[in-house]
Amino acid sequence: MSIEQGTLGVPNTGMLSAGMLSAAHRPHDLALQLPPMSNTEDRHNSWRLTSHYIECDGVPAVPVSGELHFSRLPRFRWEERLRLMKAGGITVVACYIFWIHHEPAEGEARFDGNLDVAAFVRLCADVGLDVVLRLGPWCHGEVRNGGFPDWVQAAPVAHRTNHPAYLAMVERWFNRVGRELDGLTGPDSNVIGIQLENELYDQLRHITELKKLARAAGMGAPVWTATAWGAADIPEDDVMPVFGGYGDGFWVDADAPWDPTFREHYFFSHEWDDPGIGADLREHFSGSGAAPSRSPSTLYPPATCELTGGMATAYQRRPWPSGKDVAAVANTKIGSGSGWQGYYMFTGGINPPGGLQESQATGYPNDLPVFDYDFHAPIGAAGRLAPSFAELRKQHAFLAAFGARLAPMPTTLPDNLPSGIDDAATLRWAMRSDGRSGFLFITWHQPHIPLPDYPGAQFTLALDGEALTFPREGLTIPAGTIARWPVNLDVAGVCLRWATASALTLLDPDGAPTLVLAAEEGIVPQLCLPEGTVVDGPATALGEGVYAVDGGGPVTLTASSDAGSLAILVLPSHLAGQAWALETPQGRQLVLSAGPLWVGADGRLAGRSQGEPAVRRYSTATGLFEDVRTGTPAPDSRNQAVRTELIRAGKPVPASFGSLAGRAAAPAEADIDELAAVYALDVAGAELAGDHTELEVAWAGDVARLVVDGTVVGDRFWDGSPWIIETNDAGIRPGSDVRLEILPLAKEAQVGLPAEAQRRRDTASGDLVSLDSLQFLQWARWTEEPA
Repeated sequence: MSIEQGTLGVPNTGMLSAGMLSAAHRPHDLALQLPPMSNTEDRHNSWRLTSHYIECDGVPAVPVSGELHFSRLPRFRWEERLRLMKAGGITVVACYIFWIHHEPAEGEARFDGNLDVAAFVRLCADVGLDVVLRLGPWCHGEVRNGGFPDWVQAAPVAHRTNHPAYLAMVERWFNRVGRELDGLTGPDSNVIGIQLENELYDQLRHITELKKLARAAGMGAPVWTATAWGAADIPEDDVMPVFGGYGDGFWVDADAPWDPTFREHYFFSHEWDDPGIGADLREHFSGSGAAPSRSPSTLYPPATCELTGGMATAYQRRPWPSGKDVAAVANTKIGSGSGWQGYYMFTGGINPPGGLQESQATGYPNDLPVFDYDFHAPIGAAGRLAPSFAELRKQHAFLAAFGARLAPMPTTLPDNLPSGIDDAATLRWAMRSDGRSGFLFITWHQPHIPLPDYPGAQFTLALDGEALTFPREGLTIPAGTIARWPVNLDVAGVCLRWATASALTLLDPDGAPTLVLAAEEGIVPQLCLPEGTVVDGPATALGEGVYAVDGGGPVTLTASSDAGSLAILVLPSHLAGQAWALETPQGRQLVLSAGPLWVGADGRLAGRSQGEPAVRRYSTATGLFEDVRTGTPAPDSRNQAVRTELIRAGKPVPASFGSLAGRAAAPAEADIDELAAVYALDVAGAELAGDHTELEVAWAGDVARLVVDGTVVGDRFWDGSPWIIETNDAGIRPGSDVRLEILPLAKEAQVGLPAEAQRRRDTASGDLVSLDSLQFLQWARWTEEPA
């Protein structure tokens, strides 16, 4: 069945309004406060909280955190992933510390190899990233027992409460973690946050007690957090509430339509609670489902820790969000006033062996893959970048360049708001401003129910002392537009009154700055500058200080006023997706690359490519993009088709392998052993000696497993997406015995699939099973040649 099935009938498009879109700046409702946290308690040399925004190094900022689980990645992969995250605009790494990963047997805790949390924190510091430790002790994260070791789960205690015997176990665990982190927390540390528990709704005294235990174990941070969705009752004097926002999720029923708790995240709002996250566990364990919304805090700015970076794939429901699905939620949260952007997951991973995943066998309502935790994240489990990475990278570049201006700005919602989640006729937009200047945010995209183009858009913004109307004539906002348009943006003595192109970044802000704008697909960039400003460059004057820019290629203009001069670079939409705003020892640099890249420990650019890398860097001196000298990658990277032999055809499968709470159960190992189609892969002559080789599997069916030399090393539930496997991490070597097993998908199986996958399922004459293609993709590392 399609995940979008029954999706809610016909959208209410009505007559799309071509009238004025208006909003009047509204200041903060309450005066700025300084909460005790980080001000009088746990003071830090870089981080400070206010009720309106967060300060970093004495400047307002919007931190961007991305989740990476060090225990789900080989240790030798950590540095590249972290550098990729930083290149994508992540400033803070969030990571669970899964108790079950470290101490499966009581008293035998391990912190070696990829469990070495201290080494991970130090590496983050070396890369230039701050850290939030999500300490638990209950974490969830789709891990067995929510992260409790089996011996803790089986203990005769009241878990997740102040039961003395339970607290004694937690105290021992926190003390053990504290010893590992000795000297790594404190006022100079890059550990700037600690999350206590997760999705705990009615035990506020327990959260307070956990904070005491963590402090006693030697751990501290300027920011202590707890998840606040689901109307959680948390002690705000002790922890800052953090929220989430997923555009779809595996935790609703397989045949459920697109749930309102998902749909609401595509609308600008002052509401931050999400009553849907965790509702499956609340309902299963306590009998209560979605909770009423929780009011935002008056002590802290709105902050998120779990904006959708993708989505996990459960057996019974398998969402596959697109890059724009992910970016639309993120943009909407920034425009709604976010003071902290936090993504779950930003980097996918692989579960350790041993059946440590969430499953019905341990009482959860959902079965997750044994190994796969790719999460469709911006950086996949194998290191492949998803389309969401480039989409989010643009937003993060904006926050890095303009966060100091944006962070103190409250959000103003428009005068005409959508009537509800079915309203597909009212444009979705908001403004953040200080009364004079600001940014206009547009999110005109949502999954499952396409939005139409919006014609005749023209905005009137009531600011302090003026009403600003733009553009001069109504324009069409194409479906799929995700934008951040500047209003009265002052840079270097030049005022950009408005632009119909998104603010991307600012180069050389302390010297001769260049403002970089990114055109929106289907919208001709227009720029308006005050009377008396002289504009030089390839732009068409439309009158009244308005200029249109040809969007076919990069265009650099110079705007000069009596107070200064500003270069303005306008990138066409097709190049904006290749733009990287990188912080380097030489300052912020704008680089174009379709492949992954980062800044190495030596300060030079580095990356991965297939064949000769094509990397260009913008020169503020010449106003041109110039080739980066990368040398020739070695070995020569290329793709190789993989020969396969069908050893055994798939057998007929039952419509169900069981269920729990009405949700389909995943097949057992014995079911796959007996019924799956089995293919032998010929890797004897494969060239696998490069820096990074992926096995890309295009397939269809129910469940796939990869078996290397007789051991299952990977698995995947089919949702229509390709399965990407890093060959070295999977243990594939020339001459290995490699088998791919694909279990057919029964036509009657009660699993929810993305629409395209469901269409393929519907066209199959019976059970669906297919191996469409297999190939090795070789990537070679490159490093910028010294000047």
